[in-house]
Amino acid sequence: MSYLLQNLVQKSVTVIHFSAPNNVFFLIYCICKKYNDNMKRNPSKILVVDDNAAVRKALQLLLTPRFAEVELLPSPASLPATMERLRPDVVLLDMNFHADINSGNEGLFWTDEIVRRWPGTQVVLFTAYADINLAVEGMKRGAFDFVVKPWDNDKLVAILEAAVAKHLQNTARAAKSTRRPVEPTEEHADFYWGDSRQMAQMRRVVEKVAPTDATVLITGENGTGKDVLAHEIHALSSRSDKPLVCVDAGAIVESLFESELFGHVKGAFTDAHSDHRGKFEQADGGTLFLDEIGNLPLHLQAKLLRALQERKVVPVGSEKAVPVDIRLICATNRDLEAMVREGTFRQDLYFRINVFHLHIPALRERKEDLLPLAETFIAGFAERYHRQVKGLSSAAFEKLKQHRWSGNVRELQNVIERAVILCDGNQLEPGNLEISATNATVATTPLEDAEEQTIRAALQRLGGNLSLVAKELGISRPTLYAKLKRYNI
Repeated sequence: MSYLLQNLVQKSVTVIHFSAPNNVFFLIYCICKKYNDNMKRNPSKILVVDDNAAVRKALQLLLTPRFAEVELLPSPASLPATMERLRPDVVLLDMNFHADINSGNEGLFWTDEIVRRWPGTQVVLFTAYADINLAVEGMKRGAFDFVVKPWDNDKLVAILEAAVAKHLQNTARAAKSTRRPVEPTEEHADFYWGDSRQMAQMRRVVEKVAPTDATVLITGENGTGKDVLAHEIHALSSRSDKPLVCVDAGAIVESLFESELFGHVKGAFTDAHSDHRGKFEQADGGTLFLDEIGNLPLHLQAKLLRALQERKVVPVGSEKAVPVDIRLICATNRDLEAMVREGTFRQDLYFRINVFHLHIPALRERKEDLLPLAETFIAGFAERYHRQVKGLSSAAFEKLKQHRWSGNVRELQNVIERAVILCDGNQLEPGNLEISATNATVATTPLEDAEEQTIRAALQRLGGNLSLVAKELGISRPTLYAKLKRYNI
């Protein structure tokens, strides 16, 4: 007791004299109160949601002296009402609220809800070490950071204070945006060009083609950034102030193809309760981006070609043609020339969409871009997730070079994002990079190998007709598209 009192007295600016032993606890109370009163308190509101009573009590003792308001909830049941009443700056949110359920789905659900309904409020996730993967997913969904149980007091307070600072920054930005109109930005889509000769040559072509209305076909493996390049071209065009409408052409249900692209009028079919503007009309004056166009069945290719040739569409249920003014960009990971030879892609449509052909090389074909791309991702994710990571060690870079990157830039981006989130130092080490240190492609099981061979055989036997292939394999078209992407077919 004497040691405790001595330490408390040393931290206080006032020494209280007493004579009766019964006054010991009163003395402790006074000294602690004096210490807390002299402590610089953050004028912010913290909401803690955790089902463990002991954890809530410990956090109450830790946080109350440091923040203006601290409120604690044993479950998220009353979270919406509390959010509306309290309007906290930061929510410290547990990821699991049932002893027998550790999926973390509740934490992810409420993270999504807070980010969507109260976008200014910062979420800090509270998780066990075994659930770090869930916490990483939570950060990708918008959480500010995560704290692993059992926690370090100083680190927890530091993270909450940083989250409060972020909240204040967002609030100031929002207030500023309401005082005056947002100035037009000169920034374009974040397409990562790198330093390779192939990408430098393609960039020169893009700078010449983008300002025109010329139709562009972008090809490349999955993950090379075809959709990002489409956004870049639109941003550099004279139509940049008009909409860019993106369509996954291969994922549209055949029966809804015309309705989705060309629109429909009220009463055209059972569920047509009102008029609907199709993608062509939505993109009028701007750019229409048709992704995965190589997966479009032949009979739908004919309908698309007609609309492109006539520059007008007829909504389903209407007899009146609607003129449209669009700039067309298409993308695919398939060899359209080979498909034309095989009769699975219309030659006239191919000529229509292939005015300018931009092929994005695979990442393994331009290894000189690996380091600048990795450093770009590190800088971006370090800023987004409030980490101090500045780069990567030579050993870590060597590990990156040894990988084949079958998923290309998207795979590299995902690896770097996870590594930055979990890194505690100022540079990434090989242990932070969760990739295989071989040149092999993404590992597959014998069952997956057999599935890929079955799909390829069916495609060849049925002439590339995806509808017939899906029917023969007993799967839906969207499932087939996903498998085509998975096996890079």
